[in-house]
Amino acid sequence: MRRRIIMSMLAGATLVASTLLGTAPAQAATPPAQAAAPPGRSAITSGQAVRPAVQGAQSLESTRGPRGARAVDPPAEFGTDWHDPLTAAPPVAKPDGRSCRVTVAEAQFRDFTPYKGTYAPPRGCGDRWSKVVLRLEGKVQGRQFDRLGYLHIGGVEVFRTSTPQPSPDGIAWSVEKDVTRYSDTFREGHDVEMLIGNVVDDTYTGIIDVKVALTFYAADKSTAPKNRPGSTPDRVLTLRDGTLTTPRNSERIVAEVYATGSGGGCEEYWYLTVPDAAPYSCKAEDGPYREVQIRVDGRLAGIASPFPTVWTGGWSNPFLWYVIPGPRAFDIKPVEYDLTPFAGLLNDGRPHRIDVSVVGVPEGQSGWSVPVNVLVWQDAKSRHVTGGLTAHRAGDLANTSTYTPGSEHRLDTGAGHRLTVSGYVDTSHGRVATTVDRELANTSVHRWTDGENTDALKGTWTDDETVTVDGPGPAATTRTHRTYTMDGTTTLGAGDRLRTVLSLGDRASVVETRGGRRTVWSRLDDSYAGDATYTANVPRDQRHAVGTTSERYRLYGSDGCHDRRLATEQGVLTEVRDRC
Repeated sequence: MRRRIIMSMLAGATLVASTLLGTAPAQAATPPAQAAAPPGRSAITSGQAVRPAVQGAQSLESTRGPRGARAVDPPAEFGTDWHDPLTAAPPVAKPDGRSCRVTVAEAQFRDFTPYKGTYAPPRGCGDRWSKVVLRLEGKVQGRQFDRLGYLHIGGVEVFRTSTPQPSPDGIAWSVEKDVTRYSDTFREGHDVEMLIGNVVDDTYTGIIDVKVALTFYAADKSTAPKNRPGSTPDRVLTLRDGTLTTPRNSERIVAEVYATGSGGGCEEYWYLTVPDAAPYSCKAEDGPYREVQIRVDGRLAGIASPFPTVWTGGWSNPFLWYVIPGPRAFDIKPVEYDLTPFAGLLNDGRPHRIDVSVVGVPEGQSGWSVPVNVLVWQDAKSRHVTGGLTAHRAGDLANTSTYTPGSEHRLDTGAGHRLTVSGYVDTSHGRVATTVDRELANTSVHRWTDGENTDALKGTWTDDETVTVDGPGPAATTRTHRTYTMDGTTTLGAGDRLRTVLSLGDRASVVETRGGRRTVWSRLDDSYAGDATYTANVPRDQRHAVGTTSERYRLYGSDGCHDRRLATEQGVLTEVRDRC
């Protein structure tokens, strides 16, 4: 029996790849029915200090028993309501002192009409802030898929998110994000645009009700100098007709791209695609390897591995995500590229072409959105910072997928790429040379049976980056090692009982050295595990769903320690354990 389980829960929230500047998404088709899909649809498909926080209307403290103890006895199966969404991530750290709050968007999303508003800077907190924190508060009730959304202020994409799926009784959730890096944008009044594309009709009844506010924390004399490495940029720029014009005194340039595969097609679950020779429902000529590339005037300037985000309808099993979402699902992080080696070229006062593309996407295939922001640090004592590109070494892109037929089909993929770029700028404080070395690798094993009633993937993605800055004083080096993992199996068995067992990992280590001595370090390990079963192809009240999920979020280093574990059963929060 060929499986007929719809895996794509974001079909109504397409953000197409042509939206390079993050413009409003194109209209999408009516979303698929929850329990009916075209034959052959895979059962796995879904709908920088990083410190996001997602908390439900009920706080963790109110549900916590003794340290690590079971909080609530779960029911035998899922009911009509469950705990509000939350994650184990730490809340955004907030400084003491005066703060000012500005509401930037308040809307109910029923369709694909963007919210349009205006933003004005806060009064009473100055125009230099020690921190700016964005907070989204949302609620939805009834029946609805997960949806993808964005928030633009002055054309700058400051937030990208997806939504949880509601219970019939309704849920509430919130997301916090440190957006201090966009302070330049916040100093002036701007137009605001926000969209969470949605479809509301007789079947999909959930209206997504959200409010977004910014809280500004006033700076004081103890605020660190703004020119220290990693501090707030002086300018935040967007592209104009695909081109970038930087201030002529730019000495550091970083591009960020909110790259997401979405929209209901196969690129929403790109890691499962197979070459044409393999009998599987989602095809891509070069297999599942994806790489987000950025080019300056046609020359490769940066490479990055996209994060394999799983939305809250993912792997054919919304019961995995009702309380604890997968890593990054509510706070989608941009990939970043240090373009400082190109600063000497970009600082000539002319527009330069910036192109972002995703390697591996079939020609003519939509489904990727890649809006670009550019962060710039300026040399206040120079009118024109000159420089040049001194080295550019792009390795050959290795990408091999081997298909092995049998009673259990198998696709083994191995891929990787390396890029090294060096350049210098002559600043008011001397010549500064920057070298960026980045190496990507991906291995995966995809196994499935005829009809895709069993469908499994085990994959690992690594993205290693070393940035060395050598100028007056000791050389500074930042080494970042990122690892993303996915290991899951979905099976459709007797009585149409669909079971998904899945683990996800988002890990990163960062070490900064100066003159060979370690100055700053951190390690992140965000691990999710879930096991959920329900009866497919029946009305919601006949699914008899059960499921356990857990998340452990560990972040520790020179700035301190956070270690929290959450666990749920049948939508009930059963454990909250802190270890720091």
